[in-house]
Amino acid sequence: MSETPNQSSVIDESQFTVRRTIRIAAPIEKVWSAVTEPEHISRWFGHATFDGAGVGTRGTLTFPDYGAVPLRIEALEPQRMVSYRWSNDDAGEGLPAQVDDDHSTVFTFTLEPVPDGTRLTVVETGFETTSDPAANLESHRTGWDEELDKLVALLEDGSS
Repeated sequence: MSETPNQSSVIDESQFTVRRTIRIAAPIEKVWSAVTEPEHISRWFGHATFDGAGVGTRGTLTFPDYGAVPLRIEALEPQRMVSYRWSNDDAGEGLPAQVDDDHSTVFTFTLEPVPDGTRLTVVETGFETTSDPAANLESHRTGWDEELDKLVALLEDGSS
């Protein structure tokens, strides 16, 4: 099966945001699991661990060659929206063990059912609080392209 073609992420420098909307040929329940359950997140994003479920849950996403990034679930509307705050700006000082509320970004996945699948939008905000907003915006723009392309491939190949 070929993957659904999707547009690349876009940066809004005036709002310090990165946004990408993709279409996935998979039911909303499957996409929801892929963006909220650690065992599914670990298959396409970073190795995920959470200390529970629901708003306030803390955890980490661990990436090869980068380390463990602390995160926290900020908002949750089952089958529709989940928002994570993460500390991902090490500023050369090493990542904190917990989310740094003053120097972190928030990424929100919004899911909408569409014919033959799901529309998933990710918006990441808060780059103005990072050590190098322009570099971090570009880094995350390319990161969301790569990571969400992996998600589409995972969900559309029929093995998950």
